Amino acid sequence: MRVGVAGGSGFIGSHVVDALLEAGHEVRVLDLRPSHRPEAEFRPADVLDAEALVEAAAGLDALFHLAAVADVNDVDRDLAGAVAVNVVGTANALLACLRAGVGRFLLASTVWVYSSLPDRAAAPVREDAPLAVAAQRHPYTSSKIAAEMLCHDFQHRYGLACTVLRYGIPYGPRMRPSLVIPTFVRRALRGEPLLVAGDGSQTRRFLYVGDLARAHVLALSPRAAGRTYNLDGDEEVSILRLAETVLKLTGSRSRIEFVPARGGDYRGVAVSSERAQRELGWRPEVPFDEGMALTVRWLAEQERLAAPTQP
Repeated sequence: MRVGVAGGSGFIGSHVVDALLEAGHEVRVLDLRPSHRPEAEFRPADVLDAEALVEAAAGLDALFHLAAVADVNDVDRDLAGAVAVNVVGTANALLACLRAGVGRFLLASTVWVYSSLPDRAAAPVREDAPLAVAAQRHPYTSSKIAAEMLCHDFQHRYGLACTVLRYGIPYGPRMRPSLVIPTFVRRALRGEPLLVAGDGSQTRRFLYVGDLARAHVLALSPRAAGRTYNLDGDEEVSILRLAETVLKLTGSRSRIEFVPARGGDYRGVAVSSERAQRELGWRPEVPFDEGMALTVRWLAEQERLAAPTQP
C-alpha cells in the first residue's frame, strides 16, 4: 500500500514509518521536517494548510494522522493554537483524504479520553464506554475527543473509512525531551531531584513505542475500518515506580521530591485492549523493565552527545 504518515517525523510517527517500511509498504511522510528514513518520500505540509495537505495526500491509499499538539504543557501555553492543530488540523486532513481520493484514514487518539467517563469505577474500560460531556478533564482531552467525533462524522456522512487508535502512554527512543521519562533521566544524570506530582500513586500502562508502531501496520487491515481500538500497555506502573526505575537504571543518587498535582491530570484507569488482540492479533510484547532499559540507554547517550566537550 501507499501509506502517508502526517506527523511522521515526530516521536511516534518516526517509529510508525519504520514499522510500515519494514512491512513492505511505500511510505510518504507529511511533516514540516524531513523523515529520518531516506527511503520514505517526504512532502512538506502543515496540517493548518488545507491545500498543501490535499497535494501531499494525492495518490495515497491510506493516511495515518499523527500530527498534533500532545504535550499538555504546550496546550496550556497556547490553548487556542493547540485546539486549532488538533481539531482544525484533523478536519483538514479528513477533507484532504476526500479530495485526494484516499480510501482510509487512521487517527491517533489517546486513552486520556477516558478521563471523561461518567463512572470511573467501571473497569476494564472498553472502546464503547460512554464519555460524559460535563466531566472534568484537560482541554487536550477535549481536543482529541473532538477529533474522534470528526472521524465518525466523515465516515457516516461521506463514507470515508476511518479507524481511531487510542494510545496508552508510549515511551522509547526518540521521545520528546519534555516528556516525563526523558525529564526524569536528564535530572537523574545531573544529580537533580526527580519531581513527582501528587503522591506518585497515579498509574500509567506505559507502552513501548515499537509495540505501538506494530499496531499501526495491523490496523491497515480492512477489518479495522470503522473501528476504534485501545492500544495500551499490560502492566500498571505508578509514577513513583517510574522514578525509582530511572534512578536504578542510571545509578543516580538523586532524591525524589513530591510536588502539587497538576489540575486536570489523567490519573489512569484500567483500559481493555482485548478488541485489538481479538480483531488485529495485537498485544504488547516488550515488558516495562526491558523497554525502560532500552529507553534509558538511548536517552543517556543523547545526553552524552549533547554535553559540551572539555577543552
